Amino acid sequence: MSDNDELVQKVAALEQEVDQLRQALASRAEIDQAMGVVAAVCRMSPENSWDVLRQVSQHTNIKLREVAQHVMRWVVSGRLPDEIRPAMRAAVVRTRHRTRHGGARGLELDRGAGIGIDRGQESAAEPNATQEA
Repeated sequence: MSDNDELVQKVAALEQEVDQLRQALASRAEIDQAMGVVAAVCRMSPENSWDVLRQVSQHTNIKLREVAQHVMRWVVSGRLPDEIRPAMRAAVVRTRHRTRHGGARGLELDRGAGIGIDRGQESAAEPNATQEA
């Protein structure tokens, strides 16, 4: 293999790595924004909002980046997709329960989450989410 071919391969590998790093940065920004939405709407710490997004991803088998994109669309549309909504409710409830019982860092949460997870509560952001808690 010539030196020129070797350089071409190295450049191609570096370009691929740079592209992957750019995608990772963009994904991280989406995830951070979604964490902020969950933290604000559900009144919880950033650490707990990270746990919620991670749990939703694991329980729905949807990539974390895609869960974050759904959350960001929720801000605009006011509706979470059917495959995300129940997992989001369950994750918020689990995280709140764990936080209340000293199993995690974060705020004690006594109020509604704004995503309709509390029985009988309707949210402006999620008007049709008062189904099962």
